[in-house]
Amino acid sequence: MQIGFWVFGLSGLLALVCFMPPLAGRLRLPYSVLLAIVGFALGLVVHVHAWAPIVMSDFLDSLQNFQVSSETFLFVFLPVLLFETSMALNVRRLLDDLGPILMMAVVAVVVCTMAVGFSISAISHYSLIVCLMLGAIVATTDPAAVVGVFREVGAPKRLTTLVEGESLFNDAASIALYSVLLSTLYSGDDISVGTVLGGFLVSFVGGAAVGFLMGRLACWLIMWLRGWPAAEVTLTVAVAYLTFFISEHYFGVSGVVATVIAGLVVGSVGRTRMSPTTFEQMASAWSQFGFWANSLIFVFAAMLIPRMMAEATWKQVLLVLLLFLVALASRAVMVFGVVPLLSLTRFGTRVSRSFRIVMWWGGLRGAVSLALALAVTEQSNVPHDVRQFVAVATTGFVLMTLFINGISLRPLIRRLHLNQLSSIERTIRNQAQVVALEDLRDKTDEIARKEHIGDDVQSRIRAVFDASLTSVDDAQVRQLSHAEKVAVGLAIVAAREEELFFDGLKAQIVDWRMAESLLARAERMSDAVRAGGLAGFESAIAADLRYSTAFRWSLRMHTIFGSQRWLANELAHRFMNLMSKRSVARELIQFAQIEIPPLLGEEATTAIVQAHRQRLVQLESAMGALNLQYPSFAMWLQESYLGRIARSLENMRYRDMLSQSLISGEVYADLVRQIGHRWEHVETRPALDIAMSASDLIKRVPLFEGLSPEALAALSKLLKPRLAVPDQPISISTGRLRAMYFVASGAVSIDLPDGTTIELGTGEFFGEISLISGQDFVVRAQSLGYSRLLMLPGRDFDGLLARDQTLRETIEAVAKQRLRALTVWQEFQSGARQYEPLPDMPPAQGPGAPPGPSGVSA
Repeated sequence: MQIGFWVFGLSGLLALVCFMPPLAGRLRLPYSVLLAIVGFALGLVVHVHAWAPIVMSDFLDSLQNFQVSSETFLFVFLPVLLFETSMALNVRRLLDDLGPILMMAVVAVVVCTMAVGFSISAISHYSLIVCLMLGAIVATTDPAAVVGVFREVGAPKRLTTLVEGESLFNDAASIALYSVLLSTLYSGDDISVGTVLGGFLVSFVGGAAVGFLMGRLACWLIMWLRGWPAAEVTLTVAVAYLTFFISEHYFGVSGVVATVIAGLVVGSVGRTRMSPTTFEQMASAWSQFGFWANSLIFVFAAMLIPRMMAEATWKQVLLVLLLFLVALASRAVMVFGVVPLLSLTRFGTRVSRSFRIVMWWGGLRGAVSLALALAVTEQSNVPHDVRQFVAVATTGFVLMTLFINGISLRPLIRRLHLNQLSSIERTIRNQAQVVALEDLRDKTDEIARKEHIGDDVQSRIRAVFDASLTSVDDAQVRQLSHAEKVAVGLAIVAAREEELFFDGLKAQIVDWRMAESLLARAERMSDAVRAGGLAGFESAIAADLRYSTAFRWSLRMHTIFGSQRWLANELAHRFMNLMSKRSVARELIQFAQIEIPPLLGEEATTAIVQAHRQRLVQLESAMGALNLQYPSFAMWLQESYLGRIARSLENMRYRDMLSQSLISGEVYADLVRQIGHRWEHVETRPALDIAMSASDLIKRVPLFEGLSPEALAALSKLLKPRLAVPDQPISISTGRLRAMYFVASGAVSIDLPDGTTIELGTGEFFGEISLISGQDFVVRAQSLGYSRLLMLPGRDFDGLLARDQTLRETIEAVAKQRLRALTVWQEFQSGARQYEPLPDMPPAQGPGAPPGPSGVSA
């Protein structure tokens, strides 16, 4: 076929599908169902179009000559569909429901395959391997066929996530299982459960690993292309196709799984690696790519239906009906039986009954199943009757799910009231509407006065607002309990926090690494608020102030090996993280004070503001400890923060001048370049100096004053510098390994066996009792701030004391005093020593003096 006619046919199809979404809305049909109807009609018409005018005849001729193979579906359209859908998914929401999603995506595929395989094989002459392969083909669900309905009727986001997540991963599971079964059919070997499941797991897990690596590589490369939006978007397109092909062709693992994981990685990590403007452009571009791919794959697949159903028999039609019932039954077992049981374990989450009904009935099949069936028909090694049966059964099954389940899905969602807001959401909606309409009514009156619009017109417009306000029952907000109002308000403020962190990334006030961390923690905060209200907020705040996993590992490596570089980086990261959170916390308090009262009232606002003020106090406390220990870094951090804001404001000012035609594009570009040079120093982060040499710290300990230079040099080889952070436990004795510590700066609290607590400051030491007595002295030591310590391992203790008699006498004297106090306490605890009354004191002399105490315990 001439290339011109090929382009003509393809562009004609694109022009045709442009009108399908509005037409589907008018006809109240799912978009995928309408595409199937149009494709089926085209599949019939292309064979009888002699009556058509020349232009239409040429268009139908070009469609008839299209050579659409299964590889076209799998290698051209499928990567785009998978990457676009996975990139748009919220990974945190996906992880929250990962248990039921994987259960439906993987286990349900296996259950459906087994159920279809054994039931069809039992009542037909087709072999078990053929029927199992048919089961794997029809086990895959199509997200595009059902999610469009969800969006039209306003179904909950969680339901959409469940169905999209299941469809993405069960495409992978179904194709992987299908490939293993097809290979078994080729080879003629007997079916082995171990071989089938082993090949399936290798394909699935291997694809996930390759996809993760490709996604991370893409995010790293995006950093090199930052500032070139067209190149960044193009890279994501290349990654989708390269991931699919490399996984399939070179590693022999699931390209579907790999593409899905790569899309999830790019969608979650890429938003901070790209500039925000580029990420918005990428999301828009991929939405367009997804629309093209979804529309064309449905039309092309539906055009094959007449050909694939041409040799259908009545017996095969009955088998299709049985196939439909068995697939529905197997899905019901998973949705209503296994998923509720999974929710009882720590791997599952609760899925409501109405959600499960929609998940069961909404398991529509589509183009992927047709593509796999087409792949079977193209295999010359497979007998003709098998190819014909698989084609007929798959096509008939897909049509039944589209026209029975698909058309009835919208009424089902409405009947289950899943398209309606909750009572709390309706209340907030009404109150928000009242606030907005009152404000807009006043603004409209002001505009009317400025524009000298007549009173009659003004009164008619005002009547519209008044009628709307009357129809809204704003008293519903008073029906909410105080706890519900606070929970709703905290959720609003949490959503605002995510926006502020993303705005900081847009304005380049924080870099992508910091934004990645801040956005992740803000999302966890939002989840905690939605789940637990005020209690969830307080627990999330406590978790947010804890040290990160990377920080704890760096601290552990420092404690064990003395390494300092990683810990210094993590301390700097925590420092900047706390400052960004403190700044946002102040803005959130102002936001709550202004925006929440009209919606929820003063009482709820007071509780919300108080909760955020307590959070601010905790952030200030954590920042204060760092400021005291590292004042130079704190000063640079403040300078960098203010400089970044100044740079952002300058950039915005020039952009406004450009939009108002005060400056030309060339002048604007030159000004932007000057901005980069002017503020580049705020990007150069100084190292946070935690470098601690033993020789420097020894000078801070009064106990070591007067030692000779030779003794100090020998001592510095024995003592190991360590940094202890606030609230960090300090290990004095671990099994046979014992150590004592000298406090070079900071303070340490010691919880003694008698329940008392003492604080040791600079120059003091602890842990010597275990080394002198040779016994475990169980105490709890904890740093009260950022403390610099000198650790003396137990193996070097005797050598240290042997070098300096004065040092030995001082340490032993303190140890004996502490041991004596411990011995006395133990005697009291065992009853060997009793409390004795103090002797009577002579009365005090002088008028009005009180009598001396008598019988006071010592």
